[in-house]
Amino acid sequence: MEPRKKTAAAKTKVKKPAGTPVAHGVGRRKSAVARVWLRRGNGNIVVNGKTYNSYFDSEVTRLMAAKPVLLTQPATAYYDIEAFVEGGGRSGQAGAVQLGIARALVLADSNLKKAMREHGLLTVDSRLKERKKYGRKAARRGFQFVKR
Repeated sequence: MEPRKKTAAAKTKVKKPAGTPVAHGVGRRKSAVARVWLRRGNGNIVVNGKTYNSYFDSEVTRLMAAKPVLLTQPATAYYDIEAFVEGGGRSGQAGAVQLGIARALVLADSNLKKAMREHGLLTVDSRLKERKKYGRKAARRGFQFVKR
């Protein structure tokens, strides 16, 4: 039996960001999951390898994702935030990033917990899409009625 040949993809190494992580948080919203790491740095937010301004296309999702950072601005200026998000749409991903950042910041500095809790940033929004029922077109919408 021959030994396996290494492909070009197996030879490439994934470049890890500089600095060891200070804290880690996981956020979930709808079907999106965000894994967030805090590292020592100067306040950059990176989502899936892009700056959060270029990743989130609308102002609403940008503000939603960065709300924990904007709320605790002087304390978070010394951290670089790196998030990896998968699943869902942009709105769900922004909510997942928000929860992940809030959880990571609380792990890094427990004094921020009260402020985060007051603004509802540590509360999980557990609403999911309702399942489709039989005899219906969608979860609640019935089929169109034809009189004649």
